[in-house]
Amino acid sequence: LPVKRKPRTFYSAEQLEELEKMFQEDHYPDNEKRREIAAVVGVTPQRILVWFQNRRAKWRKLQKLNIKGNRKYPVSSA
Repeated sequence: LPVKRKPRTFYSAEQLEELEKMFQEDHYPDNEKRREIAAVVGVTPQRILVWFQNRRAKWRKLQKLNIKGNRKYPVSSA
């Protein structure tokens, strides 16, 4: 049987701003913190869990790109 997937969750600019602010504070919110964020943002704690998983993946990808970019154009120590 095919797995039923949840419909995609679209976030408003205000919700994303709040989520990004929380991500800057803590990349790994615990269960209680996720519930608090969910109440503020107005989605389920499960959606918050998935958003943070995806945001961490994006953050790691950006970190890798930054490291590669720095190697490509090394800063000269004159």
